[in-house]
Amino acid sequence: MSERKKNSQMETNASPQPAQAAYQDLGFGSRIERSSKRMINQDGSFNVRRIGGGIGAFHPYQYLITIPWSKFHLAVVLFYLTVNGLFSGLYILAGVHNLTGTPSMGMDMPHWLEDFLHAFFFSMQTFTTVGYGSISPMGFVTNMIAGVEALCGLMAFALITGVLYGRFSRATAKIRYSKEALIAPYQNINAFMFRTINRRQNQLIELSAVVTMAWYEETESGFRQKFAPLPLEREKVALFPLSWTIVHPITPDSPLYRKTPEDLEKMNAEFMIMIQGYDDTFAQIVHTRTSYKYFDLAWGRKFDMIYHTDEDSGMIVVEVNKVDQHSHAQLN
Repeated sequence: MSERKKNSQMETNASPQPAQAAYQDLGFGSRIERSSKRMINQDGSFNVRRIGGGIGAFHPYQYLITIPWSKFHLAVVLFYLTVNGLFSGLYILAGVHNLTGTPSMGMDMPHWLEDFLHAFFFSMQTFTTVGYGSISPMGFVTNMIAGVEALCGLMAFALITGVLYGRFSRATAKIRYSKEALIAPYQNINAFMFRTINRRQNQLIELSAVVTMAWYEETESGFRQKFAPLPLEREKVALFPLSWTIVHPITPDSPLYRKTPEDLEKMNAEFMIMIQGYDDTFAQIVHTRTSYKYFDLAWGRKFDMIYHTDEDSGMIVVEVNKVDQHSHAQLN
């Protein structure tokens, strides 16, 4: 063998493969303090809070597209009321008498409040370009304010419509994980396992799962965090019509081998789950994440069956709400 081939082979054997090197820190580093609760929250978000990023770190579209629907609706209502309140103040400064055709409110209220309401309702009509015609502006200043508000209204509703469409068209996976992961009997050994199910009626295909275990190991310089991928019984499934129990057999090569609940608590162990698949409805790849801590493990349990065949129709019935159910099982 030539010297060049020998050196090349030595370099190949000495350096880790890219897939293996990727699990040395998983992007979290190895110096996270042991007091950290989780690295990945159960809802899939990272347990990380960024500070000091400055104003440029905030992007309105990214914020509005990712917040929950309740917060999105609240943000739209607050924006609508705030903008109309500001323009109402401008109309009052320009003089409410420049708004002709202001009818009586028919209520006993202070004069200033009635003026504000006239300005506010006129602002709403202008901002939405409804223009009922009962109130109309007079004078150069008031007409200019109304023109600027109408332009702002057109732009604002175009942006809100785009964000609303983006929220509806955004492909997301609604995969439900079992609340607890199990240490259960598996063949003639034991295994770490958890169950997943698709909450929606859409079709997910070509699913793949990656499970990584993170723990703390005491060294001379203190605790250091370590990561190891957990080999799975089945890393991929072509179709996902029922549930999928993801199983890691605890063999002598597993970091869980001969570990007790007390050992995992001392290690502050965390199991990070990443699943991705192809969503046939959106024609996009979707992904989801979660994690289990050592206290999320149930020892000596096995998952109960959650589907059966309907005798009348012959269809397979899957009970999604029973994905968490498990019963006692003797460990090997």
